[in-house]
Amino acid sequence: MSSNAWSRRQVLKGALGAMAASAWPLRSLAAPPPRKPLGVALVGLGGYSEGRLAPALQLTKHCRLAGIVTGTPAKAQAWQARYKLPDRNIYDYDNFASIADNPDIDVVYVVLPNSLHGKFTLAAAEAGKHVWCEKPMAMNAAEAQRMIDVCARNKVKLAIGYRMHHEPNTRRIMSWVDEKPYGAIRRVRAEAGFSAFDDNDKGNWRLDPARGGGAMYDMGVYSLNGARYATGLEPLAVSARHETRRPQIFNGVDETTRFTLDFPGGIVAECATSFGENMNQLRVDCERGWYELAPFQSYDGIRGRTSDGKVLDAKVQHQQALQMDEDALAIMQGTPLRAPGEEGLADMRVMDAIFASAKAGGKKVTIAG
Repeated sequence: MSSNAWSRRQVLKGALGAMAASAWPLRSLAAPPPRKPLGVALVGLGGYSEGRLAPALQLTKHCRLAGIVTGTPAKAQAWQARYKLPDRNIYDYDNFASIADNPDIDVVYVVLPNSLHGKFTLAAAEAGKHVWCEKPMAMNAAEAQRMIDVCARNKVKLAIGYRMHHEPNTRRIMSWVDEKPYGAIRRVRAEAGFSAFDDNDKGNWRLDPARGGGAMYDMGVYSLNGARYATGLEPLAVSARHETRRPQIFNGVDETTRFTLDFPGGIVAECATSFGENMNQLRVDCERGWYELAPFQSYDGIRGRTSDGKVLDAKVQHQQALQMDEDALAIMQGTPLRAPGEEGLADMRVMDAIFASAKAGGKKVTIAG
């Protein structure tokens, strides 16, 4: 069997085993072990930080909002007043490196445009801070590997913000990969997207190719990652195509991407992502039935059903609070993260192949192992 045919569980097991074998501490030897709760600094105060992460950190048990990093003084002032943050925990992008000297900060959460994920993950790791990085992890697989290597060298943990890996309905279908309650998996459909953007949004970074814009980098990660965790396998090859209905808005980035993943055992995943269509479904067809989540990647209300009438409707108070609490607890206890850097790297390898296929007019591309 080629290395490409390994299951994703084998890949992650090997990565986690290597980390355990190295026996590296949670922080550098010069620093004390992290206290409870962990202090988190948010890097980038855009809509996701303001609307989801900061409120979530008011609900967490094992971590707290301890600092912020922003290039906008007015935002810094407003956040500092709202969350009662001390002056010493307010940073801009120019003085970010000095966060190394702040014992209040244990974790840096990178919530910036995609093109900046690598830069600030590396800077945070060099400062001796654990890193949580939003998806997509990087702009390509090579950058993702550098992020993993630098975090390992600095003896800090790297988690990717795949909140669905913490969501209970999603975790249930992930468990069915091994349990096979409906027999062997035959086909998967994974679609994630929404209809948005107009001529007034041209300054939005999600429409800028230089900053990692486009549907595939944004919503496409849900479809890709969903197909991988639904099968428990790594895809061998992909064919992809980009579609653009509104070229005046989507100039140099994809409005819609459709891609087909070929997995070991003849499993095929038909996937799609879009900034021009509403789509939110993960369906798994098996030899003796099927199951699906719809919606499968919304912030609230994840819900599913099965061919034999089961309903998947476990509730979560706040997805991002659960995600950050579980990641914080893993750091404190030295246990494996649900979505370590290796999980993000696996997606980036497929993303590289998706973009190569689309550039080649949909030609099937083998995914690098």
